[in-house]
Amino acid sequence: MELEKLLELPLGKRWLEMAQMEKSISSSVDLSRAKEIKITDETYLEAQSKGVSISELLETPEYDPTPVGSPLDAFERQLAVHNIRVSGKNPSTVELFYQGAPALLPEFMLREVRNGMRMRTGLEKIVASSSVVNTSRYTPFFVNVTPTSSKLSLRPIGDLAEAPTVSVAEQQHSILVPDYGMTLKASYKALRYRTTAQFKVLLWYIGYRLQVDKIGLIVNTIINGDGNNNSATVINTAVTGTLSYTDLVTFWNEFFPFEMNVILAHKDKIKTILTMAEFKDPLAGFKFQATGELVSPLGSTLIRSDEVPTDLLIGLDNRFAIEEVVSQPLMIEYDKVIEQKLEEAVVSESVAYAKIIKEGSLILDSVW
Repeated sequence: MELEKLLELPLGKRWLEMAQMEKSISSSVDLSRAKEIKITDETYLEAQSKGVSISELLETPEYDPTPVGSPLDAFERQLAVHNIRVSGKNPSTVELFYQGAPALLPEFMLREVRNGMRMRTGLEKIVASSSVVNTSRYTPFFVNVTPTSSKLSLRPIGDLAEAPTVSVAEQQHSILVPDYGMTLKASYKALRYRTTAQFKVLLWYIGYRLQVDKIGLIVNTIINGDGNNNSATVINTAVTGTLSYTDLVTFWNEFFPFEMNVILAHKDKIKTILTMAEFKDPLAGFKFQATGELVSPLGSTLIRSDEVPTDLLIGLDNRFAIEEVVSQPLMIEYDKVIEQKLEEAVVSESVAYAKIIKEGSLILDSVW
């Protein structure tokens, strides 16, 4: 049934239809190969050694790659084999994991934490690139353009004239890629009879908070630099203690030849911008009221981060400003989840942020 028609049904009939659809999907999927696989602690160790998640490992040819057009991926087929329902009218309880397949619970948790991370939008609009490294320290690029006296890079070169040069080297200082995470403390008694649908909301919240904190790390990197004397250049407003439309235009103008396509701001500064007369366009107001999408000043995406000091605005060209470096993808203490029934487990990721092009981000200071 099409989604639009499904939503038109009364709630009771909608749940019944969803349950029938889920049952139809499970019965139409070939689970023969999935039944031959047993996920254990060793499976997690193998995935870690290869730098992949359990879901990604299951998709390899040695395990159970998903055929084209299959409604379930490899991990979802593992859930189906063990009759664990994570959606629909009658989702399974957390206890069912421990009764039939405790080793599936850590990966289920990680998948839902990632879903929660995706719910906090904004990070994907800030980061220019994301790379995985196999070390806890990373040395960013140092990019230098010579000569700097001319704004033109493409120009005629006469005899003995110096061609413009973009020099790429390593920065003087490497950056540490630390572990960031959150400890989940929950007794088995508190969770055993909770449905997976209830448990998912808690996991979404953890992922959401982790993503909020990542944006805070980016704010700190832009303001203070990554340890290589590359803190963002600060531009002052025309009058201290005020922020006007003219100040925003001046700020936008300073980015050339880059583009100020993202603005990071504290909630107080967002309020100031949204209440400017120049942004009280009825169409813009209607879009905000209808979708919750913030007004885009001067073509920039406005992203709230209360880690930004109240007197500052951060502008950046998201194509050139910041890179994300990951030395350890999102993981969970799977052994504690499996063997200790989730009394206490840490969800963590090793991540850091570095400047790519210093001029790709600027700061507007309204109190100076």
